[in-house]
Amino acid sequence: MKVLSPLVSITLAQSTLCVAQGYTNESEVPYYGRSPAVYPTPVGNGSTSAAWKDAYQRAKALVAQMTIEEKSNLTRGHDGQCVGNSGAIPRLSIPQLCFADAPDGVRGQEFVSAFPAGIHVAATWDRSLMYRYGNALGQEYYGKGINVALGPVAGPLGRVARGGRNWEGLGADPYLAGGGLGAITKGIQDAGVIATAKHWLLNEEEWRRNPGDMGESLSSNVDDRTLHELYAFPFMDSLREGVGSVMCSYQRANHSYGCQNSKLLNGVLKTELGFEGFVVSDWEAQHAGVATANAGLDIVMPDGGFWGQYLTGAVNNGSVSTKRLDDMATRILAAWYYAGQEKNYPSPVVYSESEKHDPLDVQADHAELIREIGSAGTVLVKNVNQTLPFSNSTRFLSVYGYDATVSATPWANPSRYGGGYEVNFGWNILNGTLVTGGGSGGSTPPYVVSPFQALQERISRNRGTLRWDFYSDNPTPAYVNSDACLVFINAYASEAFDRTSLTDEFSDNLVQNVAANCTNTVIVIHSTGIRTVDAWINHPNVTAVIFAGLPGQESGHSLVDILYGDISPSGRLPFTVAKNESDYGHLLNSTVSFDAFPEVNFTEGLYIDYRAYDRDGIEPRFEFGFGLSYTTFEYSDLQITSTGNSTSTFVDSSIPIVQGGHPELWDVLFDVTCSITNTGDVSAPEVAQLYIEIPNAPARQLRGFERVPLEPGETKQVSFSVTRRDLSIWDVVAQQWRLQAANYTAFVGASSRNLHLNGMLEIV
Repeated sequence: MKVLSPLVSITLAQSTLCVAQGYTNESEVPYYGRSPAVYPTPVGNGSTSAAWKDAYQRAKALVAQMTIEEKSNLTRGHDGQCVGNSGAIPRLSIPQLCFADAPDGVRGQEFVSAFPAGIHVAATWDRSLMYRYGNALGQEYYGKGINVALGPVAGPLGRVARGGRNWEGLGADPYLAGGGLGAITKGIQDAGVIATAKHWLLNEEEWRRNPGDMGESLSSNVDDRTLHELYAFPFMDSLREGVGSVMCSYQRANHSYGCQNSKLLNGVLKTELGFEGFVVSDWEAQHAGVATANAGLDIVMPDGGFWGQYLTGAVNNGSVSTKRLDDMATRILAAWYYAGQEKNYPSPVVYSESEKHDPLDVQADHAELIREIGSAGTVLVKNVNQTLPFSNSTRFLSVYGYDATVSATPWANPSRYGGGYEVNFGWNILNGTLVTGGGSGGSTPPYVVSPFQALQERISRNRGTLRWDFYSDNPTPAYVNSDACLVFINAYASEAFDRTSLTDEFSDNLVQNVAANCTNTVIVIHSTGIRTVDAWINHPNVTAVIFAGLPGQESGHSLVDILYGDISPSGRLPFTVAKNESDYGHLLNSTVSFDAFPEVNFTEGLYIDYRAYDRDGIEPRFEFGFGLSYTTFEYSDLQITSTGNSTSTFVDSSIPIVQGGHPELWDVLFDVTCSITNTGDVSAPEVAQLYIEIPNAPARQLRGFERVPLEPGETKQVSFSVTRRDLSIWDVVAQQWRLQAANYTAFVGASSRNLHLNGMLEIV
């Protein structure tokens, strides 16, 4: 296979960019702003594993029996009962494949669960919960007969603080996002459902993501090293876990649309990372026919697009090769076989709200897991004089704020994104508690346990008293006998637009007005991501603050478990909360442009979120990885041990690439261990975090995390496995991951800025 060189000439502007990012060589930005051509599409062969090999053999045998028209039919969307439906070939017993949203629950259906959003799952910092989450999701998709789940999400990564879809993803760090993406992928596919890692790639803002009357979509312009080390990095974990589908994104990347970007699809995804499955377009993200086929797109959604009979014609006239069409069909069927869906897979059971039907309940006992993850992802960021947890003697509470209860009208019109309805919990001020974000990623709760409902349950058991005012921003002064005043606010975001602020005046006024009259004011924020709090965080009467995320249907129970100390908070922030919105600099807003060919230049390179704060010496309000507990912990006994695996500069090129990249990238080079002791008197998990200082890179980068439950006085050893990939940088000249001969400082602690232990990893 011939792959054209990605190296092109460097312009003066690109040279300036290199200097601005601290790069020492102009060639570190070899194609910034201009995506190089990489053709032809690699032909999948199933070399990754025995399971993929078997799937490919069976798929190829089936494709060999098809006509050109049948192959073309397989690669395009069709009308049907699902959000997306592939073509069927009845004579070969190939059914339509059913594609459905969302990454946090089957959308628009009844008797399905509303799981916490991706950003909330990331806040647990717990791979076990991430896997169980994915597996429970997969079980519900399987139960509904849905072949392809459109999730999980690591794009957007969270480059832009006000990005509208950040909440669907798994935090603003590629290692944390990768850990979640891999675990959720494995969980979904262990249930027999094809997972779809999305959105590939550089889908970091909603403004002008699609072409329209103003012109083309925005172009995300990024250098090669940043593309690999930040944005492609988390997808590698999903690929390694065998993900069967990857969704290409809407916007242009280095001036080439995501679903016809041969560098991203043919070059990075299918060559460097050995992807064996199929690439599906985001809905209506195909903007050309022949170009998308030759660039590596395998199936177009939602219906037809530029393919169908046009693809057949392109193959017949030689514009698209028969080999490419065969590969498209083979990849789709190989993923189907790989997931085992040819064996008595349930038929799709997907309804519209207007149809009379017998309901199918797939919820099982998932509410218990949702409640557990809801609590585990709840982040306590302020707790003066141990205001929390409440005791059972805390029997008189005053409750304020629109987010405390469910909306009176939670259901919107049928979603324009296809199929079912969107839930608008908290979509604007006074519209109720927020349990999910908006757009195609939103879930459809079977019910919502609001914070107020859960508080009523607890207070009634304690024979206490509640007083409330949900809608005023200047409520009646607090009842003098109240033990505490709880204020509930939220911050909404959605697909199709980016946020305009990280705060809002109504909510800030509400907090300040309650705190002015109540000496024990506890603030609870349900949010789709970053929410700044400096308008009131230092008010002497604000005694506790909780970032309660997007916890799903069991929201109130998860929160009250924390408030009353049934569970100690262990959630940690998956992003940085600044003191001022201006502290995010040019990474605050989406790039609003009315040009016919809008640009967004990723001039910050590797320096997003905490990496930028560390570089620039900016003190955040709450740093990445931060969160409080009801107990205290002590770290000790750091040990760093070399495994003896090869530390050559580059991997062995004679070893074939498999899905997820070169196998040696996943070799463990060092084991880092330490001991953690619960020095308090409350049972609680601690989230230990490993950061490594990699030469010629950001000062500290997350490279390990572990959530460790500990009884009072108990000590446990925590171990982090550090791989070659974890220590490597992307060499844009060699077009390989490069391990540097140097000393790497390892830090272990409780956040990106609360680091208790350090030691040295030496590579010679």
